[in-house]
Amino acid sequence: MESNDFLIYAEQALDYGVMGTLILMSIVTLWLFIERMMFYKSVRIEDYGHRDTLDIDLTNNIGVISAIGTNAPYVGLLGTVVGIMITFYSMGDAGAVDAKQIMVGLALALKATAMGLVVAIPAIIAYTILLRKVERILTLFDVAADKKEG
Repeated sequence: MESNDFLIYAEQALDYGVMGTLILMSIVTLWLFIERMMFYKSVRIEDYGHRDTLDIDLTNNIGVISAIGTNAPYVGLLGTVVGIMITFYSMGDAGAVDAKQIMVGLALALKATAMGLVVAIPAIIAYTILLRKVERILTLFDVAADKKEG
């Protein structure tokens, strides 16, 4: 396999691997956000006898959204580092420094970091929205429990 073939395969692996992972992460985030919002709309606090049981049901799967929001920038950064390594490897292999090749390579590498941030920011927003919904439902449960006691 020639060096140019290796670079082409490496760039494709970067695109499909890192970008595919980030796209999968965004789909999982959206899916879990929608599932949680639908559950919150249908939850009946009177069906729960204990606050902790309600809390467990309400917080189910939101940790995954938090993990995605936290780790997506790192996946993007990994793609950027690999992209820069490929760019430098191709420059060294060519034996000549071409400013255009450097700029194109770095721009393509940085798209992974940008995509990581594009995935992370909405995931953290979704996580924050879900946490607020959980707090609200738990407060309603506490208010209902106080009315029963009083």
